Amino acid sequence: MRALWSAATGMKGLQLAIDTISNNLANVNTTGYKKQRIEFKDLLYEKLDNKDGSDGLGAPVNLEVGHGVMSSATVRNFGQGNIQATDNQLDVAIQGPGFFEIIDENDNVFYSKDGSFKLGLTEQGKRLVTSEGFIVNGVDGPIDLEGDIADLKIEQNGDITVKYADAEEGEYILVGTIKVVKIPNPPGLESKGLNLFKTSEASGEALLVDDGTAGTLMQGFLETSNVQVVEEMINLISMQRAYEINSKTIQTSDQMLELANNLKR
Repeated sequence: MRALWSAATGMKGLQLAIDTISNNLANVNTTGYKKQRIEFKDLLYEKLDNKDGSDGLGAPVNLEVGHGVMSSATVRNFGQGNIQATDNQLDVAIQGPGFFEIIDENDNVFYSKDGSFKLGLTEQGKRLVTSEGFIVNGVDGPIDLEGDIADLKIEQNGDITVKYADAEEGEYILVGTIKVVKIPNPPGLESKGLNLFKTSEASGEALLVDDGTAGTLMQGFLETSNVQVVEEMINLISMQRAYEINSKTIQTSDQMLELANNLKR
């Protein structure tokens, strides 16, 4: 009976959907997280009767039965998350579609919306890094800060200026500019975990633009996850009901088979 296999594909696809929703809810407080949704496609159809007009009747419709559903893709929503104040001078949010460029210890280049930066120690002094110690790349390379720093400012265009402890009042020195890039097709990015993405043929290569379209930086703020808990809960309930209906389909099909088998008694 086809219904058994069709309902089974539905339950399998819905399980993946619930897995995706669960991941969204788990990351509701993850800085810069972008929610995902799963897409489905129907499977092949079996034509039981092809009304091609060869019988001279010219019927307008065919007789065909589908074989269920399959999950085809997960799509990430790169909509802007809320901007939350933290009062930490090393926290930076991007108001716009841009991404920070991050370099790991093996010189692999990643992109991220997570601006919770830190100062890491190097042989030369201090360097702007992520929580994992990865380099926050600047327009001219890694951003190193030397000396005893009394204050640090990050401008909307990414310029970092510092005031040293022995500097005169109001004397700030430019030490680097945070690199913010645009991705031609963000949904094509590959998720790598740790709030990092990697470019692919689908996403295109990152572009450094100077026209302000990548967004503006906000010091002392972080971009929160764009997951809406109420929306995800509604989706979760909807998927649960659909899963339940598919299981009922299997039970009903099984009962029909049982009835058919009992006819010979």
